[in-house]
Amino acid sequence: MSKFQGIEFYKKSDKKYHLLPFRFINLTEEKLLLTNLVGEYYLTDRKVLDDLVHHQLDRENLAYSNLRSRHFLYDEQTSIAKNLLKIKYRTKFNRLADFTSLHMFVVSLRCEHSCPYCQVSRQSDDKKKYDMSEEVASKSIDLTLRSPSKNIKIEFQGGESLLNFELIKYIVEEAKSRNVDKNLGFVIATNLAVVTQEILDYCLMHDIHISTSLDGPKSLHNKNRPRPGKNSYEKTIEGIQLTRDTLGFDKVNALMTTTEASLSMPKEIIDEYLLHNFSGIFLRPLSPYGFAIKTKKFNEYNASRWFEFYKQGLEYIIKLNKEGIRFREFYTSTILKKIFTLSDPGYVDLMSPAGIGIAAVVYNYDGNIFASDESRMLAEMGENKFKMGNVLHDTYKDIFLSDALLDPLEDSFALSVPMCNDCAFENYCGADPVYHYATTNDFVGRKPESDFCYRNMNAFKYIFNRMDSDKFVEDLFMSWSK
Repeated sequence: MSKFQGIEFYKKSDKKYHLLPFRFINLTEEKLLLTNLVGEYYLTDRKVLDDLVHHQLDRENLAYSNLRSRHFLYDEQTSIAKNLLKIKYRTKFNRLADFTSLHMFVVSLRCEHSCPYCQVSRQSDDKKKYDMSEEVASKSIDLTLRSPSKNIKIEFQGGESLLNFELIKYIVEEAKSRNVDKNLGFVIATNLAVVTQEILDYCLMHDIHISTSLDGPKSLHNKNRPRPGKNSYEKTIEGIQLTRDTLGFDKVNALMTTTEASLSMPKEIIDEYLLHNFSGIFLRPLSPYGFAIKTKKFNEYNASRWFEFYKQGLEYIIKLNKEGIRFREFYTSTILKKIFTLSDPGYVDLMSPAGIGIAAVVYNYDGNIFASDESRMLAEMGENKFKMGNVLHDTYKDIFLSDALLDPLEDSFALSVPMCNDCAFENYCGADPVYHYATTNDFVGRKPESDFCYRNMNAFKYIFNRMDSDKFVEDLFMSWSK
């Protein structure tokens, strides 16, 4: 059967039912995944698919009622199905009118660490000309509070953001005093090496959360994140404990970055997170920006090696849960939210159109505004393709209607992208024009060669196959989507 048929083919009604738009892909030789416009799915075999599209599926077949209830077909009993599908489709894109919720302030490029995989073009900690000024901060606050979103999170980035803590205090207090109708939240991204009790007391007073980095056991963490004194791991663990003691257990989270040295240690890395009582881990790959390129760390492993690392880590986490130890993998959780719900989790890399600018925006230390943290990193390498404007010179309208934002957003709408528009995983995936521009000089990229596509498609297949083969895993994964 040809994959592409004329419109009349889909309107055939010899069996008194009509097809609604859907796509399909082979998960295994025997099993196919069918998905519709809003991400509802059905696992079946080739015969059911053939019968369905040829309008030969018997109403007594259980597949018929399942496909009807999930909006793959409609008949005279369910003529309302098209309207329900429209409502669900509109619900998926409600977020577009409610932008931008995450506003990142790069308060300093200074850093006392010298991580070889660093995705930021950091500066040594004595170069204060790389600190954000109060003037830039003030203009950035004004733009932040003009966002249509009612829920605003301000995240302080670096370098090491705590090296300019006085400016963080200024931004927090100014944002609160100028705020009229927003729900404000604050997060400081820090390696915790320079955190003090005084800083944490201030965070407690203003309900500021902490985000830090923990790459794994002591030997791996110190190798990945060197600093003077060779005690990055010790400083991080001390900082996590001090933060929990002061702010509360749930006010600090940690992220890891997968380096070549990490690939053989998924179990040890996860055990480190368990040791410190974290509820989960994000097994994230390295990105092609900043010092990760300059030191050639990005090229030390490919998407295939990362995926094997991810699978081993996920299988270990499944095993832990079977033993009664509750722990989750957050990348998988994000995908599962998109599979099982209509609400978008807001993860920039898995949004269509892309989350750049409309989910997150970055105010750089020098006043330049970028569509994402990654595009800011790309600019530090000399490529300003995603620079939206400058807080000192441009208006809100000029910034958010700039070609630097609208052009990649238009190209990143997956339904219009070749190979994405007929992919069964399109609803769960997203677009990353910054990544593809960094690697191919094109917003869309070459999909057959894209590591972004390879990682996501293989993860999606793996997740569906694991749910289909193990009822425990299906129940576990459903609980992760909540």
